[in-house]
Amino acid sequence: MVERRLLVRWLRPYTGEPPPALDGSSRSDLLTRFAGIAVPHFVSAVMRLGGDAEPPQLPTAHNRKTVRVAGRQIVARDADVVALTLTDPAAAALPRWHPGAHVDVHLPSGRVRQYSLCGDPADEDEYRIAVRRVPHGGGGSIEAHHLTVGQLIEISAPRNGFMMPVPGSGSRAERLRFVAAGIGITPILPMIRQADRLGVPWSLRYAGRHRASLPFVDELTAFGDKVQIRTDDAAHGAPTAVDLLDGVDERTAVYVCGPPPLIEVVRAAVPADAELHIERFSPLPVVDAAPFEVELARTGEVVPVAGDASTLAALRAVRPNLAYSCQQGFCGTCVQRVLGGEVAHLDHTLTDRQRELGRMLVCVSRAKTAGARLILDL
Repeated sequence: MVERRLLVRWLRPYTGEPPPALDGSSRSDLLTRFAGIAVPHFVSAVMRLGGDAEPPQLPTAHNRKTVRVAGRQIVARDADVVALTLTDPAAAALPRWHPGAHVDVHLPSGRVRQYSLCGDPADEDEYRIAVRRVPHGGGGSIEAHHLTVGQLIEISAPRNGFMMPVPGSGSRAERLRFVAAGIGITPILPMIRQADRLGVPWSLRYAGRHRASLPFVDELTAFGDKVQIRTDDAAHGAPTAVDLLDGVDERTAVYVCGPPPLIEVVRAAVPADAELHIERFSPLPVVDAAPFEVELARTGEVVPVAGDASTLAALRAVRPNLAYSCQQGFCGTCVQRVLGGEVAHLDHTLTDRQRELGRMLVCVSRAKTAGARLILDL
């Protein structure tokens, strides 16, 4: 996501015209025009199904595209990150996309996972995604690692919640600073290519535990001293704000993607007047929230939700196959129907009307008061 002070400018129905510049001027962002199809897909994800329409549902066959796994490459030396090249089975051009975009990947098991496009947006013949194996995750990354060349899978069209305006085209910044850690490099890679192609001044601080764990190191070192790689083992500890934001001032736009601790270091130290754009690959931890209960209407089962757990986590403990994807209130996959109780809605996806109709994204939203009970038609 983009830091909220910038995101609020995008939360409006798509009218066919590019959104306003992120600095609040009336000029349209040049690269937003280049985004083409990516903009309506992003806005549809945010403002999906307004009015009296039903809320976001699981993607169905009519809005998916079949692609072929055309290539498979290990891109981190510890073999925990695999890059998959996806092409159209009929060799047709794929929908265009803008740096920062992602696709929903529908795995053979029925799991749906979101992966950033990390190839070149100028290449209309293929997409590239990269997946880090998470041994104790929900199983999606392990399944993705077992996809083979020639296998057919389904994906969504590209969507974008991490758009990149550039200096001179609606952004007041004069240069770009990219900050990434580990697999967080995937949405940043296309941004680097775009900035370099346009001659925009940029630099990257790339962090990780050790060099063998970092994907795409060989591609990045080709950019020379614009890229600085910092690993915990060589530097004797996690990166500080000085390591990540050296030389950053109010004329710098900062793009950061990585785990919550890295994001919080950057958020706390970035100059107040600088543009800050954020993409998260994992949900924020739940801290000191009010505990409550969820009743499953069809069985009468009551599920406690602790103050340090999400509603989704509590439900998955008793319903492991419950569908979810982003875990951040963006994609709409985990939407459920509320039959009773008051909800504290913490997402930015559902419309007011959808909330009135009793819809809830269980990955981020909770009961409004401590000790209350929500009744869900799970």
